[in-house]
Amino acid sequence: MKSDGKQMMRRRTGTVYRIVVGSEPSDKYAVAFEGMEMEAKDGITVLTGRVIDQPQLYGILERINGLGLELLSVEALSDDAKQGARENREPEDPEL
Repeated sequence: MKSDGKQMMRRRTGTVYRIVVGSEPSDKYAVAFEGMEMEAKDGITVLTGRVIDQPQLYGILERINGLGLELLSVEALSDDAKQGARENREPEDPEL
């Protein structure tokens, strides 16, 4: 964002992304994606979280590649879509 020729930073910058990989990595991989929600089900894992800028996004994608995970999709979400997804999510099974 620019104002009077000067670049200004906004609070809470970045974009919420949903990244889907084709496997269910173990809990030890969660540290590689710190700051992102990680939901594994039926052979896929969905990573959702705020990404500040393109270099951070490319870093996440490089980690996915480095871990040998199959990248299925990358989607930028609006903040409204992210909030709606949380409200519509089914409660987790407490026995798992």
